[in-house]
Amino acid sequence: MCGIVGYIGGRTAYPILIKGLQRLEYRGYDSAGIALVNNTNVNTYKCRGKVKDLEKLIGTQDISGSIGIGHTRWATHGAPNDTNAHPHVSMNGKFVVVHNGIIENYTFIKNRLVEKGYTFKSQTDTEVLANFIEDIYLTSKCSAEEAVRSALLRIIGAYGLAIICTDEPDKLFGTRKGSPLVLGIGNGEHFLASDATPIVEYTDKMIYLNDEELVIATANEIRLTNIHESGDKQINVTKVDLSIDNIDKGNFPHYMLKEIHEQPLTIADTLRGRLLPDAHEIHLGGIADVMPRLMQAQRIIIIACGTSYYAGMVGEYLIEEYARVSVEVEYASEFRYRNPIITPNDVIIAISQSGETADTLAAIRMAKERGALILGVCNVVGSSIARETDAGIYTHAGPEIGVASTKAFTAQAVVMTLLALQLGRKKGVLSEERYKSFIDDLVNVPAAINRILADEDKIREIAEKYRSASNSIYLGRGLLYPVALEGALKLKEISYIHAEGYPAAEMKHGPIALIDNLMPVFVLATKDRYYEKVVNNIQEVKARQGQVIAVVTAGDTVIRKMADYVIEIPHTEDPFIPLLAVVPLQLFSYYVAVMRGCNVDQPRNLAKSVTVE
Repeated sequence: MCGIVGYIGGRTAYPILIKGLQRLEYRGYDSAGIALVNNTNVNTYKCRGKVKDLEKLIGTQDISGSIGIGHTRWATHGAPNDTNAHPHVSMNGKFVVVHNGIIENYTFIKNRLVEKGYTFKSQTDTEVLANFIEDIYLTSKCSAEEAVRSALLRIIGAYGLAIICTDEPDKLFGTRKGSPLVLGIGNGEHFLASDATPIVEYTDKMIYLNDEELVIATANEIRLTNIHESGDKQINVTKVDLSIDNIDKGNFPHYMLKEIHEQPLTIADTLRGRLLPDAHEIHLGGIADVMPRLMQAQRIIIIACGTSYYAGMVGEYLIEEYARVSVEVEYASEFRYRNPIITPNDVIIAISQSGETADTLAAIRMAKERGALILGVCNVVGSSIARETDAGIYTHAGPEIGVASTKAFTAQAVVMTLLALQLGRKKGVLSEERYKSFIDDLVNVPAAINRILADEDKIREIAEKYRSASNSIYLGRGLLYPVALEGALKLKEISYIHAEGYPAAEMKHGPIALIDNLMPVFVLATKDRYYEKVVNNIQEVKARQGQVIAVVTAGDTVIRKMADYVIEIPHTEDPFIPLLAVVPLQLFSYYVAVMRGCNVDQPRNLAKSVTVE
């Protein structure tokens, strides 16, 4: 979950590293640091806090050098402080390391190194790794490459690493296992980073490293090998379609608000080329080759974490309703540690914004070993999930920098909707008439979301009323139950208000005890098959003096008379209601967090891409 950036070339490295770390802060912001190499001298600067604190620390100090590595941290081993911040330098100064991941056997290695006379300044597993590489290097009198390879063969855990050896200062080493790492190819220069966002300004040519691959870069050359053998591997270069405009805030005060407002565009982009309205067709080219096997599946298992899990729940409701295939949705973090029943007749759909979620990747590998067909739904071209699945569908949401996911959720839900409708039609469950009606309505979803965004001021006014709340409940039925869960997650992620989502009918099985005149209750009450039942739930809340904020279909008069506040969304067909209903919840959470003075884009204790367990 930490962010790594590295540079080797003809420019001064410092500006590139600092700007890269700023763009990687969504991956971690407990502490930050850089190491700059000038000939054989290494200057290391690091501190607790954000990248701006690092810049302040450096001030007018020496920033010379055309080779360097940088790191922004989400703490695992060791509290966030100046000492535990990366980079870490080995005891004798031979190796400088930045690390994203966890070394599970670091205690054993550390004890062995202490016996040899090594001392440690930090509580991190990364400092242990730096010293371990150095010990092998000095003891074996081998090259830096051989020392790195030998050390990695003996460690257990996950890593994305950028490494410098001060005896070989014209080289930059990068390697990964379970944590992402990409090499950018420039003209007489090379870049390392956790993802493409910090280096796309300089190059669109990327090499996405696979697990246990090791890249050795000089200013003008690169070699790709792996940790098991020294032979060179073939290099596959990917051209990345990403611009600086995609990763800047523009005129918005926060990335999260920008990304909420981008949803009409990102949904349209996800539909483009897949939804063919004139022909009333859905074309999912990424899974076309495996469609016969998908059609024969006896069961679909969706695995995901966090917001992606809730998008998977939307998929579950839709696929079971319109394709009549049994679907289970599993937290990848639980699924991977159970002994689940998986057969070659099953299809696994893995959903992940980053395509690098550690638990989801582990679950994919387990299911693959048992013969299941693995499909991926992710947002990042070249990501690990995209490469390890049998087939898949990209969401085309573009970079999502805000830690609290918004546009990724709606893009994922759109993909699951397209899949459900295509399966339903191919299986003959969905009539041609209804299928065409759905396509006609799905085309209009981006415009409908624009109408919701135009009512943003009203949502801000409601947020002002509840900015001081301590708790809240979100209620929904059917397809809107996952939206209730997602709405509650957004509020607690960025405003730190305790919030829980429930199926509306479950309120009377416990949560109703919490309701009083201070408790805001969000009720998703659109005109669908559950409408009358939800009206009854609202009456139950009002009978206990609860404060009801209802999301309703435009023109609703019944609930308007009962609720304290009403937010209208345009009418749409049932499968697409989640895409609209979630938007007011995103905006409410955003404005509450801003009014409470919270860091909306970088909420405490969180990071965007969970690449460690």
